[in-house]
Amino acid sequence: MTCNNNSPQLSLALPDKCCTATTGCDWDGTLRRVRTEPIYVQKVYDAKLFNLQALRTVADQKFRPALGPGVKIIRVLDLRCKKFFNPKNINDERNLKVTPDTTVSGAEFVEDGCGNPVTVVGPDGNYSEKILYTDTTECDEERRPKGTPIFGTQNVKITGNVTVEIDVLYTTDCSKECVATLSANVPVSCDEAPIILTNFFELCMPSVFDTAFLPRFTEFCNIGCETRLATNSIMRDIRICPVTGNTKINLIIALCVTCEKKIVVPVQLCVLSTGFPVLSPINPAICSTFPQLFPNQIDSRHPCRCAEGVESTEAPE
Repeated sequence: MTCNNNSPQLSLALPDKCCTATTGCDWDGTLRRVRTEPIYVQKVYDAKLFNLQALRTVADQKFRPALGPGVKIIRVLDLRCKKFFNPKNINDERNLKVTPDTTVSGAEFVEDGCGNPVTVVGPDGNYSEKILYTDTTECDEERRPKGTPIFGTQNVKITGNVTVEIDVLYTTDCSKECVATLSANVPVSCDEAPIILTNFFELCMPSVFDTAFLPRFTEFCNIGCETRLATNSIMRDIRICPVTGNTKINLIIALCVTCEKKIVVPVQLCVLSTGFPVLSPINPAICSTFPQLFPNQIDSRHPCRCAEGVESTEAPE
């Protein structure tokens, strides 16, 4: 906290601690460096995006540090909210988590014979995609084949804590004006009584017969939070003990959730590339040579066949 008798303009600006990333990708703008490259990826066949919101009221939340005896808060300069996460324990019950649970109708998740859905590895490196199946014959036989609609119900469970910080301007018992940042780890909900948000959706599913791979269903969510004083009044929402300076505050916390559902299928693409990333290494003092991380692209000048009967060739040197 900072204090000043003359109450000049107060600044809470922090030094810049951000950085600029390096990708290793560079292109001089000439098309002579453009090459064709085949890649094996996942294509998004259909997707839906949802924004959901939940409100949580908090009464008499204790904030630290104590401001001291005889203080009076005269202004709230800023309120900040962020999700709590303990990097030393991913299973910490206080970690703010959003967990989607989805059921579908018009299709079914493929199971392993023991009642467990078959999952495959998604772009996140986890087994986060479930294989879908339904009879798509009717829509496959259209003059111009179309997708088959499926319907789902999503229940999003929210548990854990958020961290709230409040910058305040206050006066001490000797009429000094000071700035302090109060913080608290605020429980939002627990596993025994989670916050549940429900919504419904429709997705379009491709044929399960005209493909070597069954379609996959994947979903992922992210959560943020915003906060404010419960009634936007310092007098009503902030209480300070005149002896100890302990502060209790009434808050409204908004939990802002974004979820996306996707139907994905594996595909091969022929893409234009300007080359492979080349990073400048940080070399130690002893070793003179180092092994490479990726194999040489010995077929880099070979034409890429993008479709039957169609070849894409490189630009001439």
